[in-house]
Amino acid sequence: MAPAAADEPAAPPPPALWRRLVRHRLFMTGAVILGLMLLMAVFADLIQIRPPEKMAVRFRFRTPAWEWPLGTDNYGRDIWSRLVHGARLSLTIGAAVALVTGVAGTLIGVLAGYYKRLDGVLMRLMDALMAFPAILLAIAIAAALGPSAVNAVIALAIVYTPRMARIARSTVMVVREMDYVKAAQACGARDRWIIWRHVLPNSMAPLLVQLTFIFAYAILAEAILSFLGVGPPPPTPTWGNMIAEGKDYLREAPHICLFPGLAVAFVCLALNLLGDGLRDVLDPRLRVQHG
Repeated sequence: MAPAAADEPAAPPPPALWRRLVRHRLFMTGAVILGLMLLMAVFADLIQIRPPEKMAVRFRFRTPAWEWPLGTDNYGRDIWSRLVHGARLSLTIGAAVALVTGVAGTLIGVLAGYYKRLDGVLMRLMDALMAFPAILLAIAIAAALGPSAVNAVIALAIVYTPRMARIARSTVMVVREMDYVKAAQACGARDRWIIWRHVLPNSMAPLLVQLTFIFAYAILAEAILSFLGVGPPPPTPTWGNMIAEGKDYLREAPHICLFPGLAVAFVCLALNLLGDGLRDVLDPRLRVQHG
């Protein structure tokens, strides 16, 4: 006689989301790097050596030493102080772009994916924006609006919103056909309630992953805009401005470009690791493959 099913030990419940994230090495590596950058930006006023815009021409082109941990630039300004204050502005711009893009792109994607009559109009508009190379469109918009941090956020948000809208639309189109959504519609629930209670919560995983990548794209693009002179204007300390100011002195003082370039690379690496970790943890298929 076969043993009763009740005698079999129950399968252990899956670990909580935060436990899976903590166990994911790539995610934790990215979180540590990004956390250090955020701390550096938040406490920039406390860890600076001197005001970031204070010039001392007699100390120009000093190599890294005890008095100047990262050296000085062509105006004698301390690179460490400018780097930590540049982290504050660059991360703020990247976060603002990710926030605006997340809200606008998700809204457009949800409307296009849930309401078929709006799909054609909204997606053709998104396709028109995506027809241009992203960085060239951002340069054109920022140049037309003028060099400033706010205009850089506007330009980059316009460029990256279509990417978020595309992913939101494709996800919503799948969720829209699920049985629980059909049941809610059959019960007479309002579309707004269905979207808020069923569609959005079940579409957030790929959107969160994409936001981490857009955050990284925005920081890199802001550095490019500042390097080309259409971002926050000098002497505002941003990583792109620091690289632009040091490009003419690569032979005699390569450290002027080296350290802000490394900062951009490390932040983008951290955000990509965070995105890969979130994707692995939030995607059920990948969870099965990784045990």
